[in-house]
Amino acid sequence: MSVIANTTVISNFACIGQLELLRQLHGKIYLAMEVYQEIQTGLAEGYLFYQTLEEQIYPWQETGWIILTSMVEEAEFLRFSELPAKLHPGEASSLVIAQQRGWLLLTDDLAARTQAKQRGVRLSGSLGELVLAVKRQHCSLEQANQWLNRMIELNYRSPVNDLTALLQ
Repeated sequence: MSVIANTTVISNFACIGQLELLRQLHGKIYLAMEVYQEIQTGLAEGYLFYQTLEEQIYPWQETGWIILTSMVEEAEFLRFSELPAKLHPGEASSLVIAQQRGWLLLTDDLAARTQAKQRGVRLSGSLGELVLAVKRQHCSLEQANQWLNRMIELNYRSPVNDLTALLQ
């Protein structure tokens, strides 16, 4: 299944230097152009952890595993126009692309998650990705908890600070 990520999940993994974990889990991830623009704005505002992202994006890099995409179908534009204005363009475009194409949506944004659930879109977020990494043995539970707590230190608003209960 193809995967599209919103800025929140990309930011959480980029800020702790673990974007590669997302590559290990999914092989490739799609990024809506609106999300790419949000990341460029963040970089201009001084979020330097985004600097290494450019090296991973196709088509900027032939071997890039983060692939830029856009809404192209009429149904995507119609769904985009129906979403609440409180969703940022990156969240909204990622959501409608996931819905229209049957992709998994990676987001931590509560409003985007609520809309995705209402529309039957498959979801994961930073917590789900860390749990998946432990289950697939890409890291230990201890390592995943360290990464989670580092994300929290860097302003990720997580409902938990230990993944143990989520693994059961």
